[in-house]
This record gives sequence, C-alpha cells and structure tokens, in this order.
Amino acid sequence: MPGHPARVDHEYRRCGTVNFFVAFEPLTGQRTVMVTERRGNAEFTAQLQALQLRYPGATKIRLVLDQLSTHTPAALYRHLVPHDARRLARCFEWIYTPKHASWLNIAEMEWSVLERQCLRQRLPTQEAVERELSAWETERNKEAIKVEWQLGTVAARLKLKRHYPQLE
Repeated sequence: MPGHPARVDHEYRRCGTVNFFVAFEPLTGQRTVMVTERRGNAEFTAQLQALQLRYPGATKIRLVLDQLSTHTPAALYRHLVPHDARRLARCFEWIYTPKHASWLNIAEMEWSVLERQCLRQRLPTQEAVERELSAWETERNKEAIKVEWQLGTVAARLKLKRHYPQLE
C-alpha cells in the first residue's frame, strides 16, 4: 500500500520429493543408493531384484530393515508372479529393527551421514538428486568407509529390555 514498506514473504516452495533406498555393506564399506519417485512396493521389489543381481553367487543376503509396511516379502508378491516372488524372497534373510529403535539400523546411520554430506542443499530436480547421490556414493565407496558394530547381544538385550516380553 502507498506509504507502507513492501512486505515480502520468503515462504518455502516444495517442488516435489523423491525417495531413495540405501543398501550398505558395513564390513566392506560399499553402499548402493537407488533414487525413485515413490517408495512403494514396486520400487522396493526393484531394489531387491537389483541387490540379487549384484550378488548372484550369494546363498543368502542379509537385510536389516525398518518396520515400513512395504519392507516385507509380501511386496514382492504384489509385483511378481508367485514363483518369482518366492524365489526372490528366499534369497534374503529378513531382519527387522524394533519399531522404536531405528538407531540400530546401520543404513539409518549411513542415511544420516548422507544427509549431512550431500543433501543439505536445494536440489531442484530428480536428476540433480541422482547426480549428487551418485557422486557421494562413488566417493564413499572409494574410501570404503566401514562400520564395525560393537553392540553385542548382551548389551543390546539390556538396552532394549523394554521391547522384549518379561518372562516370569
């Protein structure tokens, strides 16, 4: 209005979102990041197929997953014929972190590093996100940054005793 200073609102404009899956091998320091538009069953199935192709000679691939509803063998049956879904599901050992203990998930820790080192900037397109994540993944894999998990079974049971049933 005339006679009043101009007011400018610096409101955040969300221009879309993307999802990414992080697969991390803590003992070798290798990781794989896959960017997708969504995080549904189809994308999760594609991620598992890619992991199975990456390790064709593996007898079992151990997955440590959070409790997200799409992170189950049932997701495979929604997008593959039953025979293929069963075959793929059997390639994996499915281990779930307790609902309120995501800090146990090493991929979550790796995601935290990724967020601090790569994602604290505005990335306007999915292609920009893919480019940044690819560069980050390449550098981390080249450095082979490993995780040596030091929380043993006894310490974990003590720390998480409220999540276990009490036996009388």
